[in-house]
Amino acid sequence: MDKFRMIFQFFQSNQESFMNGICGIMALASTQMYSAFDFNCPCLPHYNLAYGLGILLVPPFILFLLGFVLNNNISMLAEEWRRPQGRRGKDPSVLRYMFCSMAQRAMIAPVVWVSVTLLDGKCITCAFCTSVPVETLGNASHPRLSQGEIQRVLARIPCKEIYNGQQLIANEVAVRYLRCISQALGWCFVLLMTTLAFLVRSLRPCFSQAAFLKSRYWSHYIDIERKLFDETCAEHARSFAKVCIQQFFEGMSTDLVAARCHLPRNAPAGAGEAAEKLLGITDQGTMNMALKSWHRCKPPLHLHPPALPTGNGWAGEGQPPPHPSVPRRQRAAYYSWV
Repeated sequence: MDKFRMIFQFFQSNQESFMNGICGIMALASTQMYSAFDFNCPCLPHYNLAYGLGILLVPPFILFLLGFVLNNNISMLAEEWRRPQGRRGKDPSVLRYMFCSMAQRAMIAPVVWVSVTLLDGKCITCAFCTSVPVETLGNASHPRLSQGEIQRVLARIPCKEIYNGQQLIANEVAVRYLRCISQALGWCFVLLMTTLAFLVRSLRPCFSQAAFLKSRYWSHYIDIERKLFDETCAEHARSFAKVCIQQFFEGMSTDLVAARCHLPRNAPAGAGEAAEKLLGITDQGTMNMALKSWHRCKPPLHLHPPALPTGNGWAGEGQPPPHPSVPRRQRAAYYSWV
């Protein structure tokens, strides 16, 4: 278990590198998926276009959504976007930076899929085989056919085993024509995406360096704050559960003594330490109110001692401050939550 914990902590501390690795693996997986995919064009006039464009566009959309799902920051972004204003304002530039960072990683696998599909040429051949210029590439001396018959013949171009229009247009000529167009579109798409990535990664900080640094800093702050909050909640929950269980067994021991079953056990030595970690929050209702207060009105981002609020909706509202005889940690907890 210690080894798994160390690996998990390593992934948490190197989350950006880990997500880049995940996106790279997804990009490689997309190429393997396309290679293993059995492409079967329906070779029907009204279905070729839908099937070809569906294979070209639907899997990239799924991979794009999957890239967001695998990113741990998507929940943090949604929470930061939907939370109430409270005592801490929301900076739209930080939210935009977080979304753009996730979108850039999520776009890697879809771009690879579209590039591989266009360079392969099967989807474009299936989708646009009925648009081949027969007058230019075909046999002009072929007997006149109706438009519907020509469409049915051309729709069978991707299916060599059932194609019966060699006299109208050679199958190899039509396939080469469509594949050349597809590969040209593929290389143009690769060039466009590479240029766009270069502009986004290198030129964006040059226009507003201060805003770029501010967005990066506060996006890292939100991520680290969430992690520390989760760790503090886990520590508090552990201490709270420990104290509750100890009180339960102490009560059971008292009942057993009253029934003269056996002598009570001594309380564990760590009970006082666990109670100190509760920070004055020692019941379910107060803890729920504290978590609700964290969501509704996060503390402002300044390091000065906060003044006592008059109405923030916390359960301790209206209660007098703790007496000086109360332990210092519990008094600090009171002022930090109130």
